[in-house]
Amino acid sequence: MASTVNNPFFARSTLPYQLPPFASISDEHYRPAFLQGMTEQLAEVGAITHTADAPTSENTLVALERSGQTLSRVAEVFFNKSSSDSSDFTNDLEEELAPLLAAHADAMRLDPALYARIAALHAQRSDLELDAESLYLLDRYFTEFTLAGAGLSDDDKQSLRDLNSRLSTLTTRFEKNLLADTNELALVIADLAELDGLSDGEISAAAEAARERQLDGKYLISLVLPTSHPYLASLTNRGVRERLLAASRARGIRSDDAGTASDNRPLVIEITHLRAQRARLLGFDSHAAYVTADETAKTPGAVWDLLGRLAPAAARNASVEQADLQAVIDAEGGGFELAAWDWAFYTEKVRRAKYDVDTAAMRPYFELESVLANGVFYAAHQLYGLTFTARPDLVGWHPESRVFEVTTEDGSALGLYIGDFYTRDSKRGGAWMNALVAQSTLLGTETTVVCNNLNVSKPAAGQPTLLTYDQVTTLFHEFGHALHGLLARATYPKFSGTNVYRDFVEFPSQVNEMWMLWPEVLANYARHYQTGEAMPQQLVDRIQASSAFNEGFLTSEYLAAALLDQAWHRIDADTTVTDVARFEADALASVGLDNPAVPTRYASTYFAHTFSGGYDAGYYSYIWSEVLDADTVEWFKENGGLTRANGDRFRDRLLGVGGTKDPLEAYRHWRGRDAELQPLLDRRGLN
Repeated sequence: MASTVNNPFFARSTLPYQLPPFASISDEHYRPAFLQGMTEQLAEVGAITHTADAPTSENTLVALERSGQTLSRVAEVFFNKSSSDSSDFTNDLEEELAPLLAAHADAMRLDPALYARIAALHAQRSDLELDAESLYLLDRYFTEFTLAGAGLSDDDKQSLRDLNSRLSTLTTRFEKNLLADTNELALVIADLAELDGLSDGEISAAAEAARERQLDGKYLISLVLPTSHPYLASLTNRGVRERLLAASRARGIRSDDAGTASDNRPLVIEITHLRAQRARLLGFDSHAAYVTADETAKTPGAVWDLLGRLAPAAARNASVEQADLQAVIDAEGGGFELAAWDWAFYTEKVRRAKYDVDTAAMRPYFELESVLANGVFYAAHQLYGLTFTARPDLVGWHPESRVFEVTTEDGSALGLYIGDFYTRDSKRGGAWMNALVAQSTLLGTETTVVCNNLNVSKPAAGQPTLLTYDQVTTLFHEFGHALHGLLARATYPKFSGTNVYRDFVEFPSQVNEMWMLWPEVLANYARHYQTGEAMPQQLVDRIQASSAFNEGFLTSEYLAAALLDQAWHRIDADTTVTDVARFEADALASVGLDNPAVPTRYASTYFAHTFSGGYDAGYYSYIWSEVLDADTVEWFKENGGLTRANGDRFRDRLLGVGGTKDPLEAYRHWRGRDAELQPLLDRRGLN
């Protein structure tokens, strides 16, 4: 009875900022809340479609926006938990819920009466006298319902429901398999000597990870989501480097005697085939065509044109870098050919020789608490006047999640920011942002609750958390998403926070990376954790000078993944793939990105973005958004950089817009023109 009578999801939270009452939420509450939430929303939709009144914006669109509040509350909390602190319970429930939620979404999007009301409003939109946001809401609903299949015949709708249900199950299973393999294949080291090259803090973290698995006296290197691992740059033992990379690349291809255990290959084949079938049913040649039709790119051809333009130059640059690395190996009398597990290690040697930059030597200046408070929060204060105050009295979803109150310059409440920075076996790989409470004037929610999850190895008790250069970049990046969620203002829930086109959503986060090395910001946070001394200016200058170093490799590994994603989703419904490895090899060879020393950032069997993370046919979004990002950085440099005036303009015309208007229109309003490609080519050395 407690799961239904005293279920905390059945009413708005009374905690500050409507923070979910995590201390009162238990496993038994989720399933009843999902079931009741879906029932309630279908009843609310039924009330819209069964009225005899002619459709209006108020009785159709606004009513839709008000619907499903119980479902939203439980979904935001549950899917954050299943990603950041999963268990057998959450895994099982997520797999059970996947087809139910798919069917629920179809019940609304394929409802002929609801679509008829939306279509009638759309047909008379020029006579409705709606404000700009309401008119855009009408346009989005009509477009989304049409693309979702609302206009199909009844038989085709049933086929679509079957496809959506099966796909929801497969993508959920893919994610669970990947998490299982990421944990199972973590590298166990028995001999401390094999960790030569790692810092004391990294060794301490490996010992702590082993201890948590009852492997006392040993060391555990947890895997990260991409193919490459940060420790490959430091480990001096070539055999250990090879084993670490092999473990990473083995994810998703393990099978037991029945051929089922954590083997994502059959899932990849079935997912892509079903997506192609669905695209044909909806009138598109491929899943890529279906996806991009409702993105800023509009066509897979536009995506392919950009990626194809960049790939040859990136591959050439990587070949030049490879020759430099091989020369170092030969000069040292190594007697072996550069392999993928050697690239990062010898890159650091060349970086030190060319630029006198040792990225490992930077870590004492990148202590987590200083990076967060004196870097990430500081930049947000200088740009937007925001203040972040720790709220230890407010409880997050895990003991390691930390809550901060966010206020504006005049002390007005803006929301809560929750950071959960450490890796654990129950957390999926990668880093991400999500919202637990979305801002919406319509729903009377003027504040928001946003979260960042990272996967930083946790040191032993009493030891500082020293971040790598890449981890600092990731924190600034994910915090850019959080700022977007905090600062966006919208009337309707559909447009709150980061609810924008997929190939635009990375833009605000990429822009925020700019402040990591901005002199004023860097000087404020990059201080030695023991002495308090600022990072030497010489090192800062060398970092800046080497900014394009290794870009051939970095661009190639990213483009390989983006083009692989496109290749999987450009196949038509008549194409049958039987061999994942062969398809992958052929796809990379066709674009000249099949260099064995430069593996794709994600292989198909652990490509979570595209097979379980919502970036299917959309992994190109990062480079697509980076065109805007690089152009934006040029604007800030030309207009005084880190100032409140610049921050206010960026907030008012871009971040604050949320999803309330076309993002490229918003960009033009801010920039005065469309973005230019040249700054990106300069940044990545692709001229």
